[in-house]
Amino acid sequence: MIKTKITDKELLEHIASLPEEGRDVFLLSDGMVRLTAVSATETVNQMRANHKTGLLESYVLGQAYIAGLLLTSMVKGNDRILLQIECGGPIKGISVEAWACGAVRGYLLENPIKLDRPLTTLDTSMLYGPGFMTISRILEGAKEPVSGTVMLQSGNLANDLAAFFQESEQTPTLFYISLDFDSKGRIMGAGGLFIQAMPGCDEEVLSRLQDTCGHLPGLAKAISGGMNISDYVVNAFKDYSPRLLETGHIGFSCPCSREHFEGYLSRLPQAEKEEILKGTFPLELECFNCGSVYGFTKSETEALFTKEIK
Repeated sequence: MIKTKITDKELLEHIASLPEEGRDVFLLSDGMVRLTAVSATETVNQMRANHKTGLLESYVLGQAYIAGLLLTSMVKGNDRILLQIECGGPIKGISVEAWACGAVRGYLLENPIKLDRPLTTLDTSMLYGPGFMTISRILEGAKEPVSGTVMLQSGNLANDLAAFFQESEQTPTLFYISLDFDSKGRIMGAGGLFIQAMPGCDEEVLSRLQDTCGHLPGLAKAISGGMNISDYVVNAFKDYSPRLLETGHIGFSCPCSREHFEGYLSRLPQAEKEEILKGTFPLELECFNCGSVYGFTKSETEALFTKEIK
């Protein structure tokens, strides 16, 4: 993976001033509720730099990255989560892959998003339109992923994620995804919460928790202001005796490499190789998952095309 350098000095200084971002998992109310919290300001900004997304695209894809990171609390080891949306709205679809270790990558099917008219609110329902959401748990060693698919209900990612778990697993769930932009359109804070009832959770606890979640202080604003994600949870959910279960790192990362694309080029059919050599150079191949661009001169390409495949 090639990380695109973030060149905005003021933004870089702001990111450097923030606490280390990551993913924390808590138990609330004596283990009746599990809460996963993510702070991801640097991750979302690096995503924006690599994919060269505008404000709207950064908002939509940034939400999906945070969602993917939250969902990784459901897997362990080398397992990963794949969040996919196929829809009829202007974004066309989203694909985000996140590993249990905290690595995340993914892309918008339509970048930039083409709109008939500018958005006047943060209501994303018209961006999604009708469609489907699929969440897959890809477990190491398993022959097939464990997947579930539901129809989009609201065009609001957090609400549709909650609906997914209610429909597919009959589990009361809440998602809160938050991004804070400054007056220049820079992402100054980004984070999310994934709150899920455990088996046997008391109905009274759920009722109280639902009311609490309806009055949460702004998460991204708090992160932008320098609050540690763990402190946010402890303060916002102090009445539920939060107990930290585990903590982990996160980051924008992709296993793509120049060597991977070299192998791809060397294995192309002969007719495609001949067609490529008639084109312009350098030949640039882009990883759609992370936006990394790998360039090959004509001589490098010719050498790959004549390389013996092992």
